[in-house]
Amino acid sequence: MNKTSLNKKPNDSNFLFGNEGYKSLNEFIINKNYSKVFVLVDNNTNKNCFSHFQNQISSNIKLNKLLIKPGEVNKNISSCLKIWGELSNLSCDRNSVLINLGGGVITDIGGFIASTFKRGIDFINIPTSLLSMVDASIGGKNGIDLGVLKNQIGVFKNPNLILIDELYLDSLPLNEFKSGFSEMLKHALISDINYWEKLKYFDFYKKKEILTLIKKSIEIKKDIVLKDPLERNLRKTLNFGHTIGHAIESYFMESSKNEILLHGEAIGIGMIIESYLSHKYCNLNMTEVDDIKKVFNKIFQKVNFNNSIIESIYDLLIYDKKNSYGKINFVLIKRIGEPTIDLEVSKKAIIEGFDFYMEK
Repeated sequence: MNKTSLNKKPNDSNFLFGNEGYKSLNEFIINKNYSKVFVLVDNNTNKNCFSHFQNQISSNIKLNKLLIKPGEVNKNISSCLKIWGELSNLSCDRNSVLINLGGGVITDIGGFIASTFKRGIDFINIPTSLLSMVDASIGGKNGIDLGVLKNQIGVFKNPNLILIDELYLDSLPLNEFKSGFSEMLKHALISDINYWEKLKYFDFYKKKEILTLIKKSIEIKKDIVLKDPLERNLRKTLNFGHTIGHAIESYFMESSKNEILLHGEAIGIGMIIESYLSHKYCNLNMTEVDDIKKVFNKIFQKVNFNNSIIESIYDLLIYDKKNSYGKINFVLIKRIGEPTIDLEVSKKAIIEGFDFYMEK
């Protein structure tokens, strides 16, 4: 197996799958002769995933476990300070490696911790949630939240390897699985109508095809990232649904009166609203808009938004990372599989989008 440089783009040699993937992972770690191997987990992946992972790792490799609390609310600087301190106390040096074993929070924060500790050490992502397998672990975006504002602090740095093992999904709650599936639907909406037609009939209780579908979503995201690694143009299309969705997610994180929405739930709502905006601004066929709404409403429970909540969510839009020169920029779609970027929309249209979402 060829060695992978730290800044290598996410091509096929970065991705490993299943049992053969673990063999390559062991060879990679041994050949690199790392001074220390650290594994970052949260309470959930420590309980449900670590023993399976440990059983696949050569007995010649000593693992040093690092633990943080689970959930988006812990993807912050406090968690980073804790892990940086432990790495320092355990004599982590520039020849060490950090393995991120977990969902999107773990791969996001773990990549950020590794990329900044001693100005950067190697890291490997082993995603354990569907969301992380098809999205968060891929593309070199590593970061943390600033208060309730999503992913405001971070760096671009690709992992040395990404290993996909669908067996980790066996312990994933159904709502978390659906959250990840939401990102797969997004991949279809921005790139491939045939993929959309296949995904919208997916049976969540019969997951035989899931690895094939995961590989398809990885291929879509990987190809986009290779063409635009720093999100100057094409990569922005991966944010379809996220301008509204991230603001909704931030609002629910901030408000103690509401349950926190999972990422996929929030961007699912975002994709319904931004599909409506696509009709208004890009002439997306209303039949397709209704179809998109129907698919997401079948997966997720409806959330109610009153005028006050919509105003609060609108105020959060100014923090979206795609904004420039004070303008709120949207990714919309002309038709399923054909996105367009950097579009401004009116507040009135956004409110209409929420109304459309809440209609039966």
